[in-house]
Amino acid sequence: MSPKFTFCFGILPFFYYAVSFLSLGMMEESFPFHYSLLEYLFTLVGLLLFLLDIALDIWTVVSFYQDGSYVYMGVMIFLLLGSSVLLQVFSWLWYSDSLEKIETKVEKFTAQHSLIKPFHFLQLGVYLRYAGVIEISTTHFLQHTNSFTEGIAVYLSHDLQMLRLFETFSESAPQLTLMMSLILQRGELELMTGLKILTSAAAISSSVAMYHRNMRAFLPKKRKMSWISTGVYFLWNLLLIIPRVTALALFCSVLPCYIIAHFLSLWMLLVLAAWSQKTNYMEHSGWEWLYRASVGLIWYFCWFNISTGSIQFKSILYYSFMALDTMMLLGFWCWRVFEYAGCWRSLNPYMVIPTLLGLYAIGILVKIMYYRYFHPNCDEKKITEPTEERQFSQVALCYDVTDSGRNSSHTRAAAPTQTLAGVPNRHRKMAANFYS
Repeated sequence: MSPKFTFCFGILPFFYYAVSFLSLGMMEESFPFHYSLLEYLFTLVGLLLFLLDIALDIWTVVSFYQDGSYVYMGVMIFLLLGSSVLLQVFSWLWYSDSLEKIETKVEKFTAQHSLIKPFHFLQLGVYLRYAGVIEISTTHFLQHTNSFTEGIAVYLSHDLQMLRLFETFSESAPQLTLMMSLILQRGELELMTGLKILTSAAAISSSVAMYHRNMRAFLPKKRKMSWISTGVYFLWNLLLIIPRVTALALFCSVLPCYIIAHFLSLWMLLVLAAWSQKTNYMEHSGWEWLYRASVGLIWYFCWFNISTGSIQFKSILYYSFMALDTMMLLGFWCWRVFEYAGCWRSLNPYMVIPTLLGLYAIGILVKIMYYRYFHPNCDEKKITEPTEERQFSQVALCYDVTDSGRNSSHTRAAAPTQTLAGVPNRHRKMAANFYS
């Protein structure tokens, strides 16, 4: 692989998520929410890295063109445009559902002059959201406004985090699969290349872990979020994402024409599975299918809980199915390797397949350990379908499991006396799903 890909493929994604990850770590979970100065500074750095990421994506496309890799260039452009359009649609829909509840001046100005739709049409909606977070955070720190302003900043950050999660699995994860496939086809698998692959996979896992910390902000004020809990959450996602992405890349490297058929068939099945769980994330049911389609993209790579209720049965069903699919992909790759052994001497199937399956099994064990010792537990009756304003406070009736694995009888806290007005239902539903 050309040295031009080094920074955008390996270092930059991980650096971006590491910065965002640390910024979420500075947020103490409390009611009302606390938005720290350090988190505000990291938001500014995150915006700069987001812009740099776009520049390097364009650089990668140009590099593919110069190398004559027109197919890969076309796929890269499709991923970039498709992911951007997906994010803009979600952002525009969320604005459309709450135009009367907009709090920042920059967002009110665009709404009053009917500029929100043109902004999103020009793929600038995410930057508008960044501007809103920066404005209200700057106002808070310069004028020492009340905690309500802090809460608004946190909720705006939650929307940005959800958009970043969608971007991760509509752009970053497919890009990693594409790059790994290209490396395998060119026979450029070396130690440094492997480290870049591991770094990119860690960036994807960090995005999921950031969602984890984001949801923990809905807990009542007790203590700061434990880094051990987040570390375990990050680890089991990393251990499960690496075998999945690697299996997809191996399959794509030997049967590139069939990866699209595999994706479409499995993705449609996953979308139907999301529909069967009767999701109600979006305000309008007509757009719920877009959310389910996005969930299908996430499920294609890793687990994401979208409904309340016991997670045990859903996890067993999902991971059993994905394990079978991963083994099928590895089986097809192994068959092609044995058929054309002279082209694949750098990879030994007898080492690759047991290693990937072993990582997958360890990831499952680490996830079981996380839900046994670290995941916040709640009374499901307190958080099911929190669609009314008053029910948001019921999420605070959750109790946490200490990192030593013992339930504390003193951690159950009363609900706050009041909640922030105008809190979107999607935040409540995300919290209810997460704590189930």
